[in-house]
Amino acid sequence: MALTPNNDTVFLDDLLAQEQEAEDTLEPSKTYRLDIENGRIGGLIDGEEALRQFITKAIMTARNRYIAYDEDYGCEIHDLLGENITRNLLEAEIPRVLKDAVEYDDRIERLRIDELRTEKDAVYVVVTAITSELWEAEEVTVEIAI
Repeated sequence: MALTPNNDTVFLDDLLAQEQEAEDTLEPSKTYRLDIENGRIGGLIDGEEALRQFITKAIMTARNRYIAYDEDYGCEIHDLLGENITRNLLEAEIPRVLKDAVEYDDRIERLRIDELRTEKDAVYVVVTAITSELWEAEEVTVEIAI
């Protein structure tokens, strides 16, 4: 007895509908809580707090310097800081690299830069992530010192 596929379009339609439903379902964002200031990990977080932590960590992590992360993770702002470039160019490039660092995440539709200031050797930024329609929060604001 040979096995041959039949042309059961109802089966195929159901399979495609299940596949689309799986794509439209937002995965949980549960992760470990990072205490960046004290260098500690403890407890679990989810939801808006986990998204806020992701944004902070993605921006603070230099891209392509750690083998633990793929080429999408991290931010190229660290390549700009300390370079001999004009302040105008730096302020024009910072929003681009910040957006590039986080917008690949399915939870984030776009990133809005609310405040950006450079003082001596530091960059201070306040960003708001506009979340995707699948995410329960509409906006998540994060303040970061780089």
